[in-house]
Amino acid sequence: MPCTTVLVGKKASNDHSTMIARTDDGHFDVKKLIVVDPRKQKKTYKSVLSHLEIPLPEHALRYTACPSVDPKEGIWAATGINEANVGMTATETITSNPRVLAADPMVEYKKAKTRREKDVPGGIGEEDILSLVLPYIHTAREGVERLASLLEQYGTYESNGIAFNDENEIWWMETIGGHHWIARRVPDEACVIAPNQFGMDAFDLADAFGAQRAHMCSRDLREFIADNHLDLNRNGAFNPRDIFGSRTDSDHIYNTPRAWFMGRYLAPYSHCWDGERAEFTPESDNIPWCLVPDRKVTVEDVKYLLSSHYQGTPFNPYSSQDTGKRGMYRSIGINRTGVMALCQIRSDVPDAIKGIEWICYGSTTFDALLPVYANVAKMPRYLSDVTLDTSTENFYWASRLIGALADHNYATCIQHIERYQNAVITKGRQLIAEYDRKMTESGDFSLMGEANEALCRMAKERTTDTLNKVLYDASLHMKNGYNRADN
Repeated sequence: MPCTTVLVGKKASNDHSTMIARTDDGHFDVKKLIVVDPRKQKKTYKSVLSHLEIPLPEHALRYTACPSVDPKEGIWAATGINEANVGMTATETITSNPRVLAADPMVEYKKAKTRREKDVPGGIGEEDILSLVLPYIHTAREGVERLASLLEQYGTYESNGIAFNDENEIWWMETIGGHHWIARRVPDEACVIAPNQFGMDAFDLADAFGAQRAHMCSRDLREFIADNHLDLNRNGAFNPRDIFGSRTDSDHIYNTPRAWFMGRYLAPYSHCWDGERAEFTPESDNIPWCLVPDRKVTVEDVKYLLSSHYQGTPFNPYSSQDTGKRGMYRSIGINRTGVMALCQIRSDVPDAIKGIEWICYGSTTFDALLPVYANVAKMPRYLSDVTLDTSTENFYWASRLIGALADHNYATCIQHIERYQNAVITKGRQLIAEYDRKMTESGDFSLMGEANEALCRMAKERTTDTLNKVLYDASLHMKNGYNRADN
């Protein structure tokens, strides 16, 4: 499933929090934000797509999730934070190459062709991964370890990148073929930009097979590379992207331009991104997997990146200038996004309130980002009570309506959208700060539920007001408009 991921280390963020964020870009998947009660967690997990059954550990943690409203293809829980203050986003679909896939084939479901045969289950995939991992981990590192054991035992039928964060660390994990994997701790001072490609461009094998301070991988990775002649590196270098990833013409249209825009925004002075002397262009294969930003990064920065449509460049599809390049690259803020979530784990507040999940639905170019406390028993109905029918009574459908209407009237509607986005995030920050103080002073952390309800009331009021304005503006620009003075 095409997505875009941004990871922010604790020394790269403005408030010393860790942040992992991803757009879930399905085909207009209808999404909701819920809390999964561990008492209702089943003891056996059954995958819909791969027909695989997996026994689950006895003790589960409560966690948030963004599942698909329509369960016909499985849960697709997407992202969440558990009660141990560990965040997870799963998954970023990534690329591979024929050499890797031939050496370690994907584990695909095989339906029996005759009555005498039995179906052969496939491996795990994006449908399953969050539900199999997040309820059972207490640190980001444990997330890598649990998922690694599942990959080695059951395999996977697709290539994926997965992020985990706790208050101290972020780990990024990428699958290699059907059973292999590689993981790296994100440097505290760095940001990672991941646009649907195998990303890691440096890796310390000595650490991975030694202390594992910041690197982990499959136990047989060295042999796997050597036995299958996968190493393309020279002069002793080890670049996983060159070994396990892709370098195709479609990458240069669909993937690398997104990395270019994000890097250009985060490090505009440290590197040259434009002109004849540019170090990196939208079609460069060597754009860094992680970089140190030129200034500290905020939630608002992450939202801006994941809402991008190449604004300020010749590739902006909404540009009024005919640059000859409008829309030639795949935008980050794409029309079919179901949900964008940012899992933020803070370090300057009591444990009970460290996890904040920032949520928005629909095309990120037009939607607003709303924070809610994650460590709660349930989410407000405005976020969780979503059906397959269009409605203005929940955040998902109201956001989708605003985006669909504003897109066709971008020039006249964008001012409403910008005011809306700023208003929701400003008031959201104010309410979080207010309730942080109340709960820290009183010790009454049950107020998180009250805070989330207040946040959703605010979001509904602002969203309805913006929908009214955008609908009016769109109505004025209908093609069948006509006045008597026109003749």
